Amino acid sequence: MHKLEQITDQIRKIFDARTSARDQALAQARQLTRACSLAIRAVHRDETDVMNSHLEEARQLADTLRNSLANYPDLFYAGYTQDALKEFVEANVTCALIRNEPLLTPAELIVEPSTYLNGLAEVVGELRRRSLDILRHGYSPEVERLLGIMDEIYSVMVTMDYPDAITNGLRRQTDLARGIIEKTRGDITFSLKGEHLEQAIGKLIIQLNSNQPDTQGSAVPHPSQDIK
Repeated sequence: MHKLEQITDQIRKIFDARTSARDQALAQARQLTRACSLAIRAVHRDETDVMNSHLEEARQLADTLRNSLANYPDLFYAGYTQDALKEFVEANVTCALIRNEPLLTPAELIVEPSTYLNGLAEVVGELRRRSLDILRHGYSPEVERLLGIMDEIYSVMVTMDYPDAITNGLRRQTDLARGIIEKTRGDITFSLKGEHLEQAIGKLIIQLNSNQPDTQGSAVPHPSQDIK
């Protein structure tokens, strides 16, 4: 029984270390998610310096998270850790696409392929948000560029026909992306038709005004004058 106490003491030390690593990883994951969210908000507001600052913070937090869990691969591949890294992918890809910059690869972001693809899938929602912000001020060719990117993302994801255990639920994200893209396509079409209608009405008004007779030179008797 004395040996059993030694065994359980050793197990307790291992559990204490794992619990400490887990708690630390949870805190880092929350910080990483927050930094990514702030970076995305900054790019939507065209605040480049703020965006870059948050992206750099996010990269440092992602590195710290990976290093702190180097000895605990099961914790590293836990849901909350990969979810935070997925947000990291989403932030970097969203900022790059909105600013029309080259994409970073999974190797450059140091993330798993499934995490990269799931982050890429969520970018579709941010591109829709960007498109709607643009459409509030009227139709712009920029929304066509964004829609084209959304279509490309979906075209890639739909070819990833692998079990969910491999892609970590990518199929569901793909279905959601398709719905978002179709809604965005409808919004863009509606805005473009409205733009064309407004232009047609403007031309018609100009044409009608040009066809009206000039009455500036006609004499109109004053009411106080005697009319004989």
